[in-house]
Amino acid sequence: MHANRHHIGPKAMKAMSRGRFALLAGAALAALLLVASPASAAETLRVGRAVPQAFSFVPIDVGIKYGIFKKHGLEIESSAFAGDAKMQQALAADSIDIALGSGPAMAFIAKGAPIKAVAAFADRPLLLVVAVRSDGSIKTVADLKGKRVSVSTVGSLTYWLVNELSRQQGWGPSGIIATPLGGMKGQIAALKRKDIDGMVTELSTAFTLEKRGEGKIIYRFGDLVKDFHIHVVFATNKLIASRPDAVRTFLKAFFESIGYMRAHKTDTVQVAMGVMEADEDIAGRVYDALMPMFQANGKFDPKALAVLKRSYVELKLLDAAPDMSKLYTEAYLK
Repeated sequence: MHANRHHIGPKAMKAMSRGRFALLAGAALAALLLVASPASAAETLRVGRAVPQAFSFVPIDVGIKYGIFKKHGLEIESSAFAGDAKMQQALAADSIDIALGSGPAMAFIAKGAPIKAVAAFADRPLLLVVAVRSDGSIKTVADLKGKRVSVSTVGSLTYWLVNELSRQQGWGPSGIIATPLGGMKGQIAALKRKDIDGMVTELSTAFTLEKRGEGKIIYRFGDLVKDFHIHVVFATNKLIASRPDAVRTFLKAFFESIGYMRAHKTDTVQVAMGVMEADEDIAGRVYDALMPMFQANGKFDPKALAVLKRSYVELKLLDAAPDMSKLYTEAYLK
C-alpha cells in the first residue's frame, strides 16, 4: 500500500516533464524580455544642429559616442543644416523634435514658429573672431574703420556682431562695412583675392588660416559681448505637449555630456576632430578656447536676454522688442 501510493506512472512522468519544460521556457523568456527591455524602451528623438562642423554642437556627438543618451533611455537621430533659417524650416515641418541653434534664432518664436527655447547652453560668443590676411596692413580693430568685413548673411549673428563692434568703437553701426558673402569657402576665397579686408569666422577656421600662414586673428567677439546666449536648445511645441518627460531627459543627458567634455579633454578632442575635420592640434586649441562658454545648468540670464532683445530690432528681425518671457521656458531643467 505504501509503495503503491508513491508510484508515478509513465503518463504522469510525461506530464511533469512537459510542465517542467514549460516552466523553464517561461523563465527563459522572462529573462530575455528583461534583458531586451532597455533597448525596446529607448525613446527616439530627432535632433538637429544649425551647422555641421562647429565645436559648439559637439556635446551631441560626445553624448552619443560615450553612451550618455543611451544610458538615459534615448536614441538620438542627429542631423545638420545650413544655418538657423533652414533648421527652423525643419522644425516647422515637424522633421526634427529638438534643435541646437543660436540665441538670435529665438526671434523666430516671436514670428510664430511652433517652438520654445528650453535651455541656454553657451553664453559669450567665444566661437567667433575677426580674421585678416597675415600679409595685410590691418593690425588692430582700429584699422577696420571703413573696411569691408565679410559675414554670412544680412540679419545674421555675424552681421549683428560686426555692427555692434563698429558701434562700440564709436563709428556708428556702419563704420565697418559688413559684407554678406554666404558660406565660409567663399569668404576665404574673397579674403585671399583681397575683395574684403577681413572676415568673421569661427575659431577653428581662423586657427587653420594662421597655421597655413594665410591669416591672423585681430579680434575675438567674446571680448565684445559679455552678456549673451550664443546657443540655445529649442523644442517643438508638439514635443513639449506630447512628451514633456522626453524634453527633461534630453536636457539632463545633454548637460551631462557637457560635463563629460569638461572632465575628458582627450575623448572630446578625438570626437571634435571628426566633426570639425581638423587635426588634433587645432581641435585641442579650440577645446581650450571654447569650453568656458558652455553652461552647466541651462538657465537663461536676464542680462543676456536683454542684449538679445535689443539685437532683434537692430537686425530688423522684428519691428519691436518682444516679451522675452514668451520665447523660453526653464520648466524642463532639473
